[in-house]
Amino acid sequence: MERRKLSSGSLKAAGYDEKRRLLEIEFTNGSIVQYAGVSPEIYRRLMSSPSPASYFRDNIEEEYPGRRVK
Repeated sequence: MERRKLSSGSLKAAGYDEKRRLLEIEFTNGSIVQYAGVSPEIYRRLMSSPSPASYFRDNIEEEYPGRRVK
C-alpha cells in the first residue's frame, strides 16, 4: 500500500485501500498499524486536517480496530 507523508506529531505517513476500507498509519517510531472499516471520508479528513495527529487520536485510534503489522 502506498503511503503519503504526514508531518504531524507521531504520524509519519498514511495510506488507504478504498476497496478494502483499510487505513495504514506509519508512526515516527517505525511501527505500522492498519485500521479496518475506515470510510473514504475519514481518510480524506485525516489527510486534509491541519493537525492529522489530533484528528487521528480523536476520530480513528479509539473508533476502529487496529492491527499492528510492524
